[in-house]
Amino acid sequence: MVELDRLLASCLFEIDGCKDLKKLYAVENLVLGKNGKITEMLKSLRDMPNDKKRSLGAEINAAKDSILQRIEEKALQIEMADLEKKLSSEFVDVSLPARSENFGSIHPLTKVEEEISNILSSSYGFAFADGPEIDNEYHNFTALNMPDHHPARAMHDTFYMNMLADDEGRKLLRTHTSTVQIRSMKASEPPFRLFSIGRVFRSDYDATHTPMFNQVEALLVEEGIGFSHLKWLLSDFFRKFFEVPDLALRFRPSFFPFTEPSAEVDMNYEIKNGKMILGTGDKWLEIGGAGVVHPNVLKNVNVDTEKYQGIAFGFGLERMASLKYGIPDLRGYFESDDRWRSLFSFSHFVR
Repeated sequence: MVELDRLLASCLFEIDGCKDLKKLYAVENLVLGKNGKITEMLKSLRDMPNDKKRSLGAEINAAKDSILQRIEEKALQIEMADLEKKLSSEFVDVSLPARSENFGSIHPLTKVEEEISNILSSSYGFAFADGPEIDNEYHNFTALNMPDHHPARAMHDTFYMNMLADDEGRKLLRTHTSTVQIRSMKASEPPFRLFSIGRVFRSDYDATHTPMFNQVEALLVEEGIGFSHLKWLLSDFFRKFFEVPDLALRFRPSFFPFTEPSAEVDMNYEIKNGKMILGTGDKWLEIGGAGVVHPNVLKNVNVDTEKYQGIAFGFGLERMASLKYGIPDLRGYFESDDRWRSLFSFSHFVR
C-alpha cells in the first residue's frame, strides 16, 4: 500500500525530529491514538474481503510495530539526554559535611524519669531498685500490712492473673511499686535508701486515670528517721523538680495501711490567664502520698523496729509530667498519636 508506506516514512521522520517527550507523545497519539491514522486503517479492514483483510492487516500491524519500536527508542534517547543535561548543570561539593539527622524524640515520661532519677540519686543518695511487674498477693498486699478484707484487694481494683493461690497468694499485676521495696528489704540489711520507677496496673480509665501508669516511690530506713525528715525531703525534692524555689506544700492527714502516720501531699498554685502557675496563690493540688513506714511492714522484712524507722513517698509519673509540661489528658501518653508527640515530646538535644 503506497499510502501506508508514505504514512510510515512520514511518521518515522516526525519521531526522529522530536526534541522532547511531549512532542513525541503528540505524534504517537496522531498516528496510534483513538482516532489516529493507523487506527482508522485498522477499522477499515472490517468491510474488506477476508483474503485482502489478512494480507493488508498484516502490513498495517507491521507498520504499527515499527512505529512503536521507534517511539520507545526515541523516548529513551530523550530521557537520557535530559538526564545528562541535568547532571551537567548540577554540582555537588563532596567535601561538605553530611546533613545531621534527628531521628525520633524523647517521650515526656522518659524525660521526667531521668529528671527524677537524677535528683533522688545525686541530691539524696538514693539507689535505684527494680522488681517484677507480675507479682503475688503477699508482696503486693500482705507484706504491706493490708489484711485480707482490705478493699484494695477487690477484683475491681486489681488485675489477677488466675484464681489459683500458692503460699504467697494469687499471681497479679502489681498495683504499686511498693512490691519492689518489700523485695529489696528482704534481700539485704538496713539502712535502706532506695527508689523505684515502673509500670503499675489498676482497673480504671478516664481523663485522669489509666489502667496502666508509671509510679515513682522512694523509701528511706535509717536510725532516728521521722516525719519531720519526710517533710523536708519532699519540700526540697518538689522545689528542685518543678524548679520553683517558693513552692509550698501542705500535708493532709490520710490513711495508708503501710504508713502511720500517713499524709496526702498538696502543692499551692493559682490560675493566671488560663494557665496554672505553681508556687503562688492559695489553691491546692494533690501531688502524691507519703508517711512514716508502719512498724508491721518493717517486721515483715525482719527489720528491727526498735532500732530503725522509715519514711516513704510515692506519686504518678504521668501526673508529674503533666503538671510540669502542661499536658492536659493522661490518655495521650498511651494512644500513639503523632500529633500528641509533636506537641509534647523533646528533642534529643534538649535533655
